[in-house]
Amino acid sequence: MRTSPALRRKLISVAAASAALLTAASTASAVAAQETVSQGPAVPAAQTEAAPGTPAERLIVGYKPGAAEAGSNPAAEADATAKGEQAGEDVDFQRRLGTGAALVDLGDDLTKADVADVVARYRADPQVAYVVPDRLNKPKADPNDTEYTKQWDLFESTAGMNVPGAWATSTGTGVTVAVIDTGYAAHTDLAANIVGGYDFIADTAVSVDGDGRDSNPADPGDYYAANECGSGTPAGNSSWHGTHVAGTIAAVTNNNKGVAGIAYGAKISPVRVLGKCGGYDSDIIDAITWASGGTVSGVPANSNVAKVINMSLGGDGACTSATQSAITAAVNRGTTVVVAAGNESDNVANHSPGNCDNVISVAATNRTGAKASYSNYGSFVDISAPGGQTSTGTANGILSTLNSGTKTPSSESYAYYQGTSMATPHIAGLVALVKSANPALSPAQIETAVKNNARALPGACSGGCGAGLADAARTVQAVSGSGGSTGGTTFSSSTAVSIPDNGSAVESSIAVSGRTGNAPTALQVGVDITHTYRGDLVIDLVAPDGTAYRLKAASSSDSADNVSTTYSVNASGETANGTWKLRVQDTAAQDTGKLNSWQLTF
Repeated sequence: MRTSPALRRKLISVAAASAALLTAASTASAVAAQETVSQGPAVPAAQTEAAPGTPAERLIVGYKPGAAEAGSNPAAEADATAKGEQAGEDVDFQRRLGTGAALVDLGDDLTKADVADVVARYRADPQVAYVVPDRLNKPKADPNDTEYTKQWDLFESTAGMNVPGAWATSTGTGVTVAVIDTGYAAHTDLAANIVGGYDFIADTAVSVDGDGRDSNPADPGDYYAANECGSGTPAGNSSWHGTHVAGTIAAVTNNNKGVAGIAYGAKISPVRVLGKCGGYDSDIIDAITWASGGTVSGVPANSNVAKVINMSLGGDGACTSATQSAITAAVNRGTTVVVAAGNESDNVANHSPGNCDNVISVAATNRTGAKASYSNYGSFVDISAPGGQTSTGTANGILSTLNSGTKTPSSESYAYYQGTSMATPHIAGLVALVKSANPALSPAQIETAVKNNARALPGACSGGCGAGLADAARTVQAVSGSGGSTGGTTFSSSTAVSIPDNGSAVESSIAVSGRTGNAPTALQVGVDITHTYRGDLVIDLVAPDGTAYRLKAASSSDSADNVSTTYSVNASGETANGTWKLRVQDTAAQDTGKLNSWQLTF
């Protein structure tokens, strides 16, 4: 016996009558019906779902004028019964809509394939004008946080990260993000999302709080007097840096207060490593280990293991083996590590941990979508995110939670900051959304999804800004199966080509076929080059029509080895099919190299 339609129906309450409605229809790939229907094409998943991942319980059927079912309820009821019998399902006519369309009920136990079968039966009927799922709609309303309208970095179409479009699918629920930073200054716009952390600062001269390591990650302030952090260094007020970073990731949202967090359903574990004048590698290494679930001698086991680590910090030089070892172990434990590229307007190759392996290294963009003037760049950069630029106006910075104290904690506040430190939590927040939407993804798969679903940088970037500007909605849709790209189609060449020292350009070709239309706005170009001074290299992607896209310019300051990275190219003006080439030239003497392989991912 079938249950009452009233009992089967799922209801949506609308909080405000004035709220605009956004349909939650999916744009996922086609799903085949259980049985073959001779007429009509395959049924797209969007026509089987009431919301992403939820099979429809009702269909709206529009009949062509003149069809008996268009005006007769008994005829529409008989047709529904017949279509159900054909598909082996129990389909009931419910009522006539104001437009004349028929609403038919499918029940609540059908799979997408079952729904597709019924839809296919209706589509094959020449008397049916259309058949669509009775989709669930949700209120589309901005968060009611009082400062949300100032968070251009989340929603502006030019250079925002398209965060609101991700919230219908994921808010980060179930994910803990460790903010390895200055600790946490109590703030009511964050408190509900704070879980236990740790203070890893062992040196009392740095810790300021009068003791060494303990379970209290409270930020006492990192104020320093003139010359205290080096001869000639002026005094600096307390930054409350970790609190600002945490607010961007997971400020409490829809609480009629302050700002909205990107992953406001996630939790923040404050892990304190930075105090007066900075923090030591040794403390940071232990913090990475503990936050990701590893064991640190003398420190209790972590009961809030983080699947995301945010490190908006850095120093000069190469990534040390000690730091790399801690990062690699964290990633092997399933934790994604997101780090700042740095603010020296220099190649990130010269700055750690932005130049470490197995991290997502983040460059900063301004409100126009160009690389921020201070941001580091280069082939180690994986992705770009809004970092703001207050030199063009305070409101062009990134607004987040803070404290008003100049030395020690005072009242809670909000302030605009700029930096790759601000860009990094945008990506950490996105990673939390992704991990919540698809917990099975590994750190490598998450990084690939973030990069493959970026959009071309709206503004200029000289030197390399990774795969482009991160797009939260597209990335979350991709990993949840409702759109975007989780990897795309890849064409590759593994034929090694020697690069002559200070010589002519060499080229390697890839023949692309089977594509339709033009290349994407974020064509991914993966490059693996061995070279003993990569600053000598100029790298171009050459489209089938001969148009060259500069991937990397020569730089006398980039003395690091090798190029192993993925570039993002807006190739939407190019036909996808044809022969693409990677052109590499060594422009200076005394160093040799080889193009080992490269690939294109559409």
